[in-house]
Amino acid sequence: MFTTALAQRKLTQTAEPPLDLFEAIQALKRELNAIILAHYYQEPDIQDIADYIGDSLGLSRQAANTDADVIVFAGVHFMAETAKILNPNKLVLLPDLAAGCSLADSCPPEAFAAFKAAHPDHLVVSYINCTAEIKAMSDIICTSSNAVQIVRQIPEEQPIIFAPDRNLGRYVMEQTGRNLVLWQGSCIVHETFSEKKIVQLKISHPEAEVLAHPECEPAVLRHATYIGSTTALLNYCQRSSASTFIVATEPGIIHQMQKEAPQKHFIPAPPMNSCNCNECPYMRLNTLEKLYWAMKNRTPQITMSEEIRLAALQPIQRMLEMSPS
Repeated sequence: MFTTALAQRKLTQTAEPPLDLFEAIQALKRELNAIILAHYYQEPDIQDIADYIGDSLGLSRQAANTDADVIVFAGVHFMAETAKILNPNKLVLLPDLAAGCSLADSCPPEAFAAFKAAHPDHLVVSYINCTAEIKAMSDIICTSSNAVQIVRQIPEEQPIIFAPDRNLGRYVMEQTGRNLVLWQGSCIVHETFSEKKIVQLKISHPEAEVLAHPECEPAVLRHATYIGSTTALLNYCQRSSASTFIVATEPGIIHQMQKEAPQKHFIPAPPMNSCNCNECPYMRLNTLEKLYWAMKNRTPQITMSEEIRLAALQPIQRMLEMSPS
């Protein structure tokens, strides 16, 4: 069973955190032989202390190849689950178990099982942003970095279910010319960007290029200069001759963009209203303090049944085999 978030809070209330969290976390890393993996959408302090920062594909590769005894995953639940699937004998820690994913939540296992049963001749390609149970029902996992590449490797006569993100699925259909059966899931962050406000920003900054993640709605993607995964967007802004970018993905990536291209200007694409809905509320649940306490107390850790793990492992391994570089 998972250690509950309430139990974690009780543990963290037993003492004050050290004044220098960076130093304390480095000491715990040495003590535990731990590696800290962080997604680009984490807060800047976590990105700065991580051993590796990346998107889902890069993080999966790091999790598959690490020789650390403990993996501290600064991301969301499905990412830490993937690390555990790949490392059953390692301790995998997630700073806050409540760090879920709206996209993963949009694909309940029982409903998806019925959807799959209604298309018995279809191969299931699932975006990695899903639960271990959905992975276990899939034939191949993909990420936004390799989804197009993977679908292109599947014979054209083979019908495909693509789950759970309909926007990424639409983008893959456009890029490959394949007719995919889409599960109608979506990400609350990538659906919140305002096309109207992006157009207004383009008018105010005519020199700016628009960078967009393929999870965005089609209305946003049609204004994009470049569409790609978070890593692809980061690489593009470095090689582009443009000096200003409107970034239509979770704004956590801008921390790395600014570090890699300090002379350039990055504008987060605004949401439809005045909230900060372009920030993932789940990613932001992790903090440096929670990361410290997770390492200090060796909890909360990720566990799952061996049956689910083994079933979920096969499609992840197929993904890694089909996108080796």
